[in-house]
Amino acid sequence: MTNKSLEKLPLRFVVIIPARYASTRFPGKPLVDIGGKTMIHRVYEQVSKSVTDVYVATDDQRIFDAVKAFGGNAIMTSEQHKSGTDRCYEAFTHIEEYFDVIINVQGDEPFIQPEQIIELQKCFDDESTQIATLAKKITEKEDWGALNNPNSPKLVVNKNNHALYFSRSVIPFKRGTEPENWISSHPYLKHIGIYAYRAEVLGEITKLEQSPLELAESLEQLRWLENGYKIKVGFTDVESIGIDTPEDLEKAVLLLT
Repeated sequence: MTNKSLEKLPLRFVVIIPARYASTRFPGKPLVDIGGKTMIHRVYEQVSKSVTDVYVATDDQRIFDAVKAFGGNAIMTSEQHKSGTDRCYEAFTHIEEYFDVIINVQGDEPFIQPEQIIELQKCFDDESTQIATLAKKITEKEDWGALNNPNSPKLVVNKNNHALYFSRSVIPFKRGTEPENWISSHPYLKHIGIYAYRAEVLGEITKLEQSPLELAESLEQLRWLENGYKIKVGFTDVESIGIDTPEDLEKAVLLLT
């Protein structure tokens, strides 16, 4: 057997973008126009800059047809899924090719950058990585309000950059320091909600029951931590600009002008 035959093949990555039409705060969000293209089209284009294989996983024929119209790959999935993770896994089971790692990019991230996807991929240079996500340091330009925003989860990591905990509260509590000085006295981390999973791990975590910490914080990733899975954290300097409401959309359009 030659040394060449012993070389490991590079990991194969696929991006799956879960996109549903029904949304309490913003129905039809994936199909809204942003500078002449639908939001789902812009997300698809952005992730395609760093990964060749990209699919949209949806439960709505309108989204499916829109993706096909711009030449993208789309997979119809069940309407019963409670999370994008579950939708991603079903879509993965319908893809005829095998991929080692599935990257889950939310369908409301039209400004995601290729370097963020690449940073996620680098987390799997470590063969022990099961799940990966991203974090961004909260800078001193941001104020206490940004740090204390419950809609922007925070996280803490260990010395190996594995997540210890995610919270909508500010973590850690900086004892003996006035809140307005917390950012300047500790490297607080904001969670960027992009995930990647080894294929076998994704299959396992979709079978887990909701956990107490997950229900308390309404953060799905806590279910994985409570069940003993490790989440590797990569770091980015790029701000995440998700679109959850029509007001967010107005701000997004301004970024393109």
